[in-house]
Amino acid sequence: MTRMAAISRSFIAALASATLVRRPFSHWLLRNALPADVAPALEALPLMPPGSDTGGRRETHNAERTYCGVVNRRRFPVCDYLARAFQSRPLIQAIKEHMAIELAGSLLRIEYCQDTDGFWLEPHTDIGAKRLTILVYLSSDPASSNWGTDLYDEEGHLAGRAPYAFNAGVAFIPGKNTWHGFEPRPIVGIRRSLIVNYVVPDWRSRHELAFPDRPIGTRARRA
Repeated sequence: MTRMAAISRSFIAALASATLVRRPFSHWLLRNALPADVAPALEALPLMPPGSDTGGRRETHNAERTYCGVVNRRRFPVCDYLARAFQSRPLIQAIKEHMAIELAGSLLRIEYCQDTDGFWLEPHTDIGAKRLTILVYLSSDPASSNWGTDLYDEEGHLAGRAPYAFNAGVAFIPGKNTWHGFEPRPIVGIRRSLIVNYVVPDWRSRHELAFPDRPIGTRARRA
């Protein structure tokens, strides 16, 4: 089995066994999202974290953000395997079956996040250009158990927190009620995670995309 196929198979299994939670909005809690050798390889990538003072928005440090785009797929084989898996037909079909969402025509965007002490995110919904959001947590730090994504009700009240565990995560279909963020709290170490999105075809920041010229459902061009 190729590395790409192993990643695809692992995530499909995680999706099949995911727990669907309806409140404060529908979201799926994932376990063992990636193969046992892939998650540690991603955690160990030699990349510097961006500034920690975000003012509640990741966009504050846009120039320092890291993606599994064309450049990093060439630099790091694990990023290439990962991107190819989340672009693959079996994984896309599994998402369609388990989450009842059609992703054909969208584009894959994978951000590699490294959050340090002082980081926080204001509540937001991801509505608009993002069709699907998947978070996979990648820190094995013993102090990381309280680093899960915060979930809010439609009145803006903190209603829950996704469990943070290495190689676990949360997924949801963005909508007007999918309020989530990260309340200010201590981060001792680095809070690593993947944010996997499938975005609209006219996404402007093309360098963020894994395959800028290949929408989901189309074949790779032959060399």
